[in-house]
Amino acid sequence: MLASLLLPTVVLAFRGGALLSAARAGVPDTAGATVRMPSDTLRAPADTAVRVTFGAFVDTYVAYDAGRPRTLDRAFTTQAARHAEFNVNLAHVEATLSAPRVRGRLAMQAGTSVQANYAAEPRVGQTSGGDLSRLLQEAYVGYEVRKGLWVDAGTFFSNVGLEAWASRDNATYTRSLVAEFSPYYSSGVRAIWQVTPALTVRADLVNGWQNVSESNEDKAVGTRLDYAIGRNTTLSWYGLAGNEPGARLRLFNGVGIKRRLPHDLELTAQVDLGREEPPDSLGRSAPTRTWTGAMATLRWAMDPRTAVSARTEWYTDDDQVIATTGVAAPLRATGGSVGLDRRLGTLLTWRTEARTLVNRDAIFADRRAASGVSRTNLVAVTSLALSF
Repeated sequence: MLASLLLPTVVLAFRGGALLSAARAGVPDTAGATVRMPSDTLRAPADTAVRVTFGAFVDTYVAYDAGRPRTLDRAFTTQAARHAEFNVNLAHVEATLSAPRVRGRLAMQAGTSVQANYAAEPRVGQTSGGDLSRLLQEAYVGYEVRKGLWVDAGTFFSNVGLEAWASRDNATYTRSLVAEFSPYYSSGVRAIWQVTPALTVRADLVNGWQNVSESNEDKAVGTRLDYAIGRNTTLSWYGLAGNEPGARLRLFNGVGIKRRLPHDLELTAQVDLGREEPPDSLGRSAPTRTWTGAMATLRWAMDPRTAVSARTEWYTDDDQVIATTGVAAPLRATGGSVGLDRRLGTLLTWRTEARTLVNRDAIFADRRAASGVSRTNLVAVTSLALSF
C-alpha cells in the first residue's frame, strides 16, 4: 500500500489552559527536531498536554472513459466518477486532537467521490439523508478506558477492507470493486484494543451497512482482527452483520494480507464474501443471495519519489444485492489496472492510472455500441493532489 506522505503539519499544544505554539510547547517542529525552552519556562505536568493537529488534502483529477457516458457519470465507482471533466475527487480539512486518555477527529469533505459514495444515504423523516452526513468524513470523540483500549463514538471509517478512502493512502489511484461495494464509513460506537504489539482487535456497533441516517431500528455489529507477523506482514480478518431493509440478515466477511517484499515491493490482497437472507412475500426466508470478490495489488517503489503499481480483480453479484446494474444482467467482472506515481516535492503528488473491466454481459455505458452498453470499460485518469 502506498504510504501516506510525511508532510508538515500545524501543531498546537494546550498546557494548563494556555495555548502555546509548537516551539514553545516543546513538540516536534516541521523539520522533525524538538525545540526545548529554558528550564525556567512555566510548564504544566506532561500528562496535561493537549495537542491539536490541522491538515488538509485536495485531490484534483480528469478522467477519460472510452465509453463516453452521455451523462458524464461513470458507473460502478466512486473514484474518478466523472468523464472528460476537470474536477475535485476529494478535498478535506481536518483537526485531530490528542490528549491523555482523550482523542478526536473532525474532518469536513467535498468532491465527486463524496457525492457518489453518499448517494445511497437513506432519507427517513425531516432530519435525515446525506445532505449533512456526506460533509462529515469523520467526526468522533474517544476515551481510553484502559491502556491500549479506546472507545470512540461518532462517524468514522469502517472496519472492513484494506483500501482507504483517500487516494494518497492506496497503492492505486482508483479503488477495486471489492472496496467500492463494501462500506467506507460507519456511524456508531467502536472499541479498538491493542492486545499485544502484534494483535489489534476492533468491535463496532453501528447503524448499518454504510449509513449515517438510519433506515430501520436494527443495528449492525462489526469486528476486525489485525495480526502482525514480524515487521513485514500483517494478516487481517473483518466482518459485518446486521438486518438491512428487505433482508432478514446480511453477513459479510473478508480476509486480507499486506506484505513487504524484497526489492521495495509491497503486496496487498483480499477476498470478500457476503450473503443475505431475504424474506419471501409471507415473511419466510427465501433462498440465500451471495456476492464475492477479490483483488491483489503490487506496488514497486522505484526510488523515493517514483512508484509503479498493478492490480488484478474480480467481482460477482449475480443477484444484484450490492451492485445494481440497472439492467437484467448482473455485475460479473474481471479487470486490471496499471499506474505511475510521482512525488513533486513534499506537498504534491502526481498519479496516473489506466484501468479496464470486462463483464460477462453488456452493462457498461458505451456510445459506440448499438445497444448503448458493452461488455468492456476502459478509463484513464490523471490526478494532482496536495496534502499538508
